[in-house]
Amino acid sequence: MADPKGFLTTGREVAETRPVAERVRDWNEVYVPGSLLPIISKQAGRCMDCGIPFCHNGCPLGNLIPEWNDYAYREDWSAAQERLHATNNFPEFTGRLCPAPCESACVLGINQPAVTIKNVEVSIIDKAWDGGDVKPQVPERLSGKTAAVIGSGPAGLAAAQQLTRAGHTVVVYERADRIGGLLRYGIPEFKMEKRHINRRIEQMRAEGTKFRTGIEIGRDLTATDLRKRFDAVVIAAGATTARDLPVPGRELAGIHQAMEYLPLANKVVEGDFVAPPITAEGKHVVVIGGGDTGADCVGTAHRQGAASVTQLEIMPRPGEDRNAGQPWPTFPMLYKVTSAHEEGGERVYSVSTTHFEGDEDGNVQFLHLVEVEFVGGKLTQKPGTERKIPAQLVTLAMGFTGTDVENGLVAQFGLALDERGNIARDADFATNVDGVYVAGDAGRGQSLIVWAIAEGRSAARGVDRYLTGASSLPAPIRPTDRSLTV
Repeated sequence: MADPKGFLTTGREVAETRPVAERVRDWNEVYVPGSLLPIISKQAGRCMDCGIPFCHNGCPLGNLIPEWNDYAYREDWSAAQERLHATNNFPEFTGRLCPAPCESACVLGINQPAVTIKNVEVSIIDKAWDGGDVKPQVPERLSGKTAAVIGSGPAGLAAAQQLTRAGHTVVVYERADRIGGLLRYGIPEFKMEKRHINRRIEQMRAEGTKFRTGIEIGRDLTATDLRKRFDAVVIAAGATTARDLPVPGRELAGIHQAMEYLPLANKVVEGDFVAPPITAEGKHVVVIGGGDTGADCVGTAHRQGAASVTQLEIMPRPGEDRNAGQPWPTFPMLYKVTSAHEEGGERVYSVSTTHFEGDEDGNVQFLHLVEVEFVGGKLTQKPGTERKIPAQLVTLAMGFTGTDVENGLVAQFGLALDERGNIARDADFATNVDGVYVAGDAGRGQSLIVWAIAEGRSAARGVDRYLTGASSLPAPIRPTDRSLTV
């Protein structure tokens, strides 16, 4: 155990954020560099080293949280990063981006603020990189087997790294111009600077993984050609079909899916554009959707100089405390103020968009909405609550409905889909097609980064067993396992 009295003597402290007026003028991460270092050992010491560590179950990766908390408390950073990497290929990603279901399951969180597990995690891995402890793990021998991975998001990268380390020759195919999937073009720079992806890619290259960008399987390269070239295939292409809003005026210019808007801002940071083709500068911006992607649009609009930002959510505002239907240690739906919300804007709950209004040139100018409420278990409009708000740029951040079937990948492989429109798979993450596996959102549906990495690791084990008859790779989850998280 770290500090036997730590949870009694030390209060919860989290990473300090930079002043709003400063951070909205750049795209750097919102946190004050080094702000965790003076406090992190004591924060790790708050871990109770529970007899039954529910944080393990809250995390799909099965992270060994009490173990690396203990090492962090003792400032044995080398041992801490080894325990961290034992279950997680990319803790610098999860430590910045995961909503931390582990903290919701923390036993201390029953009656006190939970341990700052995310902050400890990211501190360990950042110190490991700075201290040179993160090194390529080149396999001792090659198997002579080959595997293709379609998609370079967290699921694809995790599967590729595991398979490479098992001795297989792995090629990752990405349809975008850079590796990283949604980590690269869906997550704004202010949430995670892309240097963290870049150095992991370099590590993976040094281990032997090969990357091919600008190639979309199903269009640029057929499934038949891919299967001829490789002994096995892992599909980790995500759930990229965005949910739309079919209301009058949807065709007006200035209404975009979030994933049309966000990548362009990232491309500016990458140096591809001086200014993005879609910008919030000087405009009244409305973001439809109250989740994390919506918050990313809010923060991006602030940095582009929006005249105003309004975020709409059809559901009621969540409470600030757990309700009876979401008891500990489940992951509760709580009212959350992200760094983007700290920067300004208005959040409006229990409203539904009825239609858009445009100008004579076909550009959106107003959004018409109505308040809604639950009546008999159904959302119904409240009469007399209709109004309109200025809207010169609208982003739709309402989630994703499933795998992209338009590019031909599903049809060319002959893949079966489940009742939710995701690629069906068995307990080993194998599809109905021999030698073809699926991991991440493509098989699970839209979910968390920790699920993506866990599924990538698990699918790699299934592929390794398929190629060699056995596998020593860890398999933290099965496709039907939903643990205690969302």
